[in-house]
Amino acid sequence: MQLEIRPDPAEVGRARSWARSRLTGLGIAADEPLAENLILLVSELVTNAVVHTGRPAVLRLSLPGAPSEAPEEVTPSVTVRVEVADTSSRAPVPRCARSDATGGRGLALVDCLADRWGWSPEGAGKSIWCELDRCSQPEEGAALAYGGGLSAYEGLAFEAV
Repeated sequence: MQLEIRPDPAEVGRARSWARSRLTGLGIAADEPLAENLILLVSELVTNAVVHTGRPAVLRLSLPGAPSEAPEEVTPSVTVRVEVADTSSRAPVPRCARSDATGGRGLALVDCLADRWGWSPEGAGKSIWCELDRCSQPEEGAALAYGGGLSAYEGLAFEAV
């Protein structure tokens, strides 16, 4: 499934709504950690494409059980992939944002929330992707049911906005 994104900040909200509706259609509840993390990742990757390239982009979601895939039973352990392709050949560069900075934490959030992420050249541009694994029900009190963890960013300061 994919959505064309215009180089307009309002597209970020439209991308979140679109992704939310796709998840709901597959029976993934909006308050499920997978859905919450996925929507945040969509928001970050689309924002990066809109803000840093100023060019159109394409948001792609690969969801287990989606109509485009062979009919299979959705198991408790599946992978969801988010991908944003744009026409800029500039590589994404993670930044260390100062504690008083209003931006610069997007890729750090992607790294913390996604199980895997990366980027690759695509045509004249690039594609940035991340994957989330939908695991069996997490144990009560689990600190991070989804995501890669904070190990690479332990020294960074994160502030509530």
